[in-house]
Amino acid sequence: MSLNDPNWGRGSRGPQGPGGGNQGPPDLDELWRNFNRRLAELFGRRRRGGDEPPSPPPSSWQIGGGAGVLIALIVAVWLASGFYIVIEGTRGVVLTFGRFSQETNPGLRWRLPWPIQSNEIVNLAQVRTLEVGYRNNVRTKVLKESLMLTDDENIVDLQFAVQYLVKDARDFVFNVRRPDESAMQIAETAMREVIGKARMDAILYETQVDVANRARDLMQAIHDRYGTGILVSTVTIQNAQPPEQVQAAFDDAVKAGQDRERQKNEGQAYANDVIPRARGTASRLQQEADGYRQRVIASADGDASRFKQVLSEYAKAPAVTRERLYIETMQQVLQSTSKVMMDYRGAGNLLYLPLDRLMQGSGSQAGGEAAAPRPVPAEPPPEAGPRSRETLRNRERADR
Repeated sequence: MSLNDPNWGRGSRGPQGPGGGNQGPPDLDELWRNFNRRLAELFGRRRRGGDEPPSPPPSSWQIGGGAGVLIALIVAVWLASGFYIVIEGTRGVVLTFGRFSQETNPGLRWRLPWPIQSNEIVNLAQVRTLEVGYRNNVRTKVLKESLMLTDDENIVDLQFAVQYLVKDARDFVFNVRRPDESAMQIAETAMREVIGKARMDAILYETQVDVANRARDLMQAIHDRYGTGILVSTVTIQNAQPPEQVQAAFDDAVKAGQDRERQKNEGQAYANDVIPRARGTASRLQQEADGYRQRVIASADGDASRFKQVLSEYAKAPAVTRERLYIETMQQVLQSTSKVMMDYRGAGNLLYLPLDRLMQGSGSQAGGEAAAPRPVPAEPPPEAGPRSRETLRNRERADR
């Protein structure tokens, strides 16, 4: 049968009868009429009388019962599409024709369906992380982001991570078109500014925590200035080192600097050991000199005072004073010698007594025994000794 046949799809009414073998696909108009009739019966629209109404033309649509229910169902589904759920830790942002309308708290919410209103859910509790200079691992470097210029015109390879939260859902959605990309650019800009004001040695070995804190404060200031609705919580420096191309030369320079510091410390330690001892020795010598000076001055003053006293006594009795001076002088001279000379009249030789050996022999005896008394030489006769003659002469002179 040709597709252009007007009876196609309605069955053949030829000689074979209505149920003949020349049957095709069902009639769509007939199915539509049956569907409308069943909907009308379902909602209580009974036909009046026993005669069936004339069927409408095949190309017409029935806008009665079933179509209204269908339209009502579609409207209900459209209105129900306005319900949405905001979970804990998030905020809902409602837009009316693309413009901000309101911000909703957690719970079941409803808005006008699309295209009148729409909503976006912003997570405020999620900690978002940015990796600058690397991806997933510090060994996977991104040199375009990690190479930075320092204040002393050196290049440092720096990788760091930034963690941030969303503090204002409205600003996060409307003020910035691509918030994550903007946060990445702000983090890189702030870190480059901080690194550009610091020296390389301080960045590598001393003030990494201070650098991270200053970069975090600068990032937050930039976010607040642009109103991105982002709160920077933590900045962590993962790795800081010279570029790989100059790593060997930099290690040599670091070792040379360490040797220099070690030698300086050794010299300082030697100076700290020698200088205090030299100062102590100088102070001791100065104190000894002051003591010697005071002793000499005191001794000279004592000698001068003694001489004045002797002079006054000599003025009173010259002969007695001269003899006493002579005796004291001889006593001082002879008390340090171990030999005793004895002068006596006779034709024999001069008598010598080894008193030093005798005294040593007496001192080596058994303990508890007293040492033998030192013999006192006998005084010569007054008339024969030179000292007696000198005494008599002095007396004669005093009498005169």
